[in-house]
Amino acid sequence: MIDRIAMFSIHGYFDPVPHLGQTDTGGQVTYVLELSKALAAKGIHVDIYTRWFDRGREPIAPVPDSPAVRVIRIAAGPWEFIPKEEIYRILPELTKNTLAFIRENRLRYDLFHGHYVDGGIVALDAGRALGKFVFFTPHSLGAWKREQMGQDPETMERQFNFSHRIAEETRIFEKAEAHTMTSEVQLEKLRSLYAYTRENVAVIECGTNTRLYRPLLPGESEAPTSLPEKYILCLSRIDSNKGHDLLLAAFERVRKEAPDLHLVIGGGSPEPREREVRILRALKTIVSERGMEDRVHFVGYVPDEKMASTYRQAEMFVLPSVFEPFGMTAIEAMACGTPVIASKFGGIRTVIASGRNGILVDPTNPEEMAGAILRLHRDRDQAGKMGMAGAEMVRQRLSWEAIAERHLSFYRRFM
Repeated sequence: MIDRIAMFSIHGYFDPVPHLGQTDTGGQVTYVLELSKALAAKGIHVDIYTRWFDRGREPIAPVPDSPAVRVIRIAAGPWEFIPKEEIYRILPELTKNTLAFIRENRLRYDLFHGHYVDGGIVALDAGRALGKFVFFTPHSLGAWKREQMGQDPETMERQFNFSHRIAEETRIFEKAEAHTMTSEVQLEKLRSLYAYTRENVAVIECGTNTRLYRPLLPGESEAPTSLPEKYILCLSRIDSNKGHDLLLAAFERVRKEAPDLHLVIGGGSPEPREREVRILRALKTIVSERGMEDRVHFVGYVPDEKMASTYRQAEMFVLPSVFEPFGMTAIEAMACGTPVIASKFGGIRTVIASGRNGILVDPTNPEEMAGAILRLHRDRDQAGKMGMAGAEMVRQRLSWEAIAERHLSFYRRFM
């Protein structure tokens, strides 16, 4: 019987009510929180361990409306934010302090589940010290990201510390009981890039809060927004792999044939750090140089209470990432009934039947992406049918309740 689980999501800002878009704080936080809450609804107590680096946050924080879930922050390293690419140096201390906390408080867990490579390291090392079952969800594979980015190897190594990351991922894959991948594509990359042949892997996609992200009910009215009447929405963290520059190249073509259609780019941190500021500045320079200031709107961080209406009121949602293990914002948009155009390079391609419940494109081909946008803009009947087909697929396959049940079956299979 499984009744107590320790989750590990180490980097970024992990809060019981997440503030997404902050540096290193995106879909993984939502994934771990929502999975934990769905497991708690089935009678399981879940503690989520993360790094404590901000004295203004409490070391133990309950999750609202889910009393069986807690966020436990463990101090390690300096009292300052550390990017995920540099966090490896403090993980031994974090593991030591996590073990001390568990022992001092006489906590008992049936299993440890690590998320991303840093969470996997702590879950594996702490779990083995306590004789626990250990499971791993990488969320993103270092070797796949390096392959997709295709930049100068030395530059990428300095910026992303790929060699160390891939070595640690390989160790976790070898030592943990079993692993989940968020898409079939990610499993294929595990097999090909890590020469992984064991069968202790299950594909469990990202879930969606289908009570929040849904089409409007009959007679239900939408909250007004200050956004343009007709707009394309792109919502994600501001990062180099998200393909915003590729979307701008496509929109330069779109705007000439659809003069009433705007592009809204949302997401990012309420208090962006240097890297995010630099990327955003470069994007705004592209917009200015191409004279698109009146048609492209950078709206920044979108608060949770406005997310669903922002998705629903968009004509379409575009995910142009050159690297994306899955793409949770695109799934949320689909759940709301908004038609989605997504990168064919991302893990989301395993749930989109192109032309039926969404459209897959090559984001590096601006003509192809622009053509898909214009087709949906011009044929609103097709766009509506595609949006409803997407919402139905998400409801049936990707609700968090369904994802939690699949995790429990996965744990039992390998324990």
